[in-house]
Amino acid sequence: MDNKEVIMKNFIERIIDKDLEQGKYTKIATRFPPEPNGYLHIGHAKSILLNYGLAQKYNGTFNLRFDDTNPTKEKTEFVDSIVADVEWLGAHYDGEIRFASHYFHDMYEAAVKLIKKGKAYVCDLTPEQIREYRGTLTEPGKNSPYRDRSIKENLDLFERMKNGEFEDGAKVLRAKIDMSSPNINMRDPIIYRVARMTHHNTGDEWCIYPMYDFAHPIEDAIENITHSICTLEFEDHRPLYDWVVQELEYVHPPKQIEFAKLYLTNVITGKRYIKRLVDQGIVDGWDDPRLVTIAALRRRGFTPESLKTFMELVGVAKSNSSVDYAMLEYCIRDDLKPKAPRVMAVLDPIKLVIDNYPEDKVEYLDAQVNMENPELGVKQVPFARELWIDRDDFMEEPPKKYFRLFPGNEVRLMNAYFVKCVSYEKDETGKVTVVHCTYDPETKNGTGFTGRKVKGTIHWVPVKFAVKVTARLYENLVDEEKGVYNEDGTVNLNPNSLTIVEDCYIEPAIKEAKPGDSFQFVRNGYFCVDTKDSTEEHLVFNRIVSLKSSFKLPKK
Repeated sequence: MDNKEVIMKNFIERIIDKDLEQGKYTKIATRFPPEPNGYLHIGHAKSILLNYGLAQKYNGTFNLRFDDTNPTKEKTEFVDSIVADVEWLGAHYDGEIRFASHYFHDMYEAAVKLIKKGKAYVCDLTPEQIREYRGTLTEPGKNSPYRDRSIKENLDLFERMKNGEFEDGAKVLRAKIDMSSPNINMRDPIIYRVARMTHHNTGDEWCIYPMYDFAHPIEDAIENITHSICTLEFEDHRPLYDWVVQELEYVHPPKQIEFAKLYLTNVITGKRYIKRLVDQGIVDGWDDPRLVTIAALRRRGFTPESLKTFMELVGVAKSNSSVDYAMLEYCIRDDLKPKAPRVMAVLDPIKLVIDNYPEDKVEYLDAQVNMENPELGVKQVPFARELWIDRDDFMEEPPKKYFRLFPGNEVRLMNAYFVKCVSYEKDETGKVTVVHCTYDPETKNGTGFTGRKVKGTIHWVPVKFAVKVTARLYENLVDEEKGVYNEDGTVNLNPNSLTIVEDCYIEPAIKEAKPGDSFQFVRNGYFCVDTKDSTEEHLVFNRIVSLKSSFKLPKK
């Protein structure tokens, strides 16, 4: 019987394997090429981890390069946020950060080369006329009246475009390919336009800028990228990509390969929609924890490891499909379960007084830092006469199978003693404010008590030592029943996507927490210290995810 391990490879890895076997490339080089016109979202995380992972797997190189060919939408803020995201994910890029703008002179010379080969011409048609001449999916286009200009005239006009002699939009440089091509992208596409825009890198050095479809293959070729991995919407652009690198006669042209985008159910990923939410103050920035930008997921408390696991589960495919958001939540729970310290936190407090416990007595009880991981050790929690408990843990008239506190019932206080409810107090509105109990000193946790049994265990926080914090409870930003988008482009927002709890009490171990630290709040979920609004004087916690999930991994 053959016991060899079967290694499953995705379709991209099989293509790379074949290219290496045939000697097309000696070393693999990939890149992540974002446009700096917004914050990255979870779909970009898939692309980052895929490209970086391929470079790692094949002992190759991985570049981070910004496709900054459209200054109207690009900002240094977006560059900085993208660099932070890539580094947080652990994708280590080779050398310096690269920019398309570093190659503007090369792109200009490439355009001149195409003109000299008779493969590009300057066109005076207006944008409306160009669209009219292009034709439709069922009808071929027709040639521009400027298509047969001489090489000499085209070289002169293109240089004058560069020198700023023409108004914005007055002239464009077009590739001369085939106006009857069934692929509209090949019908003499624009490769340069006149546009007086101040660029974040080059300032006002240029008044002409290359189009993305022309610039991108040149950047890849200059950087010796072997496999240009992109998403499916670029599949129809691949013939143009190949045409550019072929006509420019690169010795080792890169190969474009497309994979399916990552679509998550009931989330907002479109940059223009997120920008609108930010501008309208509906969210508090691109990193609002209700969003799925990488910055938002990081602030929410997701870990790089959880995203990597998620991407491995999703896999790499050729056809688009949607993934349930619950799978992402499963991955962060699974990651935090063995490493997040467990603390007792009370989000909706009422006071519990142990009438027969000495008023001035304080004792320190042992509690495991993490029940799933004994290696994290044991901590000590102070215990005293007055405690905070959750309002849900007491009922005056409980239903059947309610095993927590009610008059006459006995429960265990987690890591402490059995207590029995003897009475309670109400305010003038009839709301319970204090629960009175007695405790049995023989039932201390860890003493081996084997007497009577209780069915309920509740958590608590000592009033005297409690740390008061703010907790933010998040639900989906989108109203899941109505879907994400309306026909008019507006978003169906969930009015209950954020609940702020100001009077949350946590055991004193939390005092040492730093921004970004994660914890399991007993029975309430996983929380992390907000990196934006927390201060040394007052901690703010974001709920990362609840404890329970309906998602289950499919059986292998």
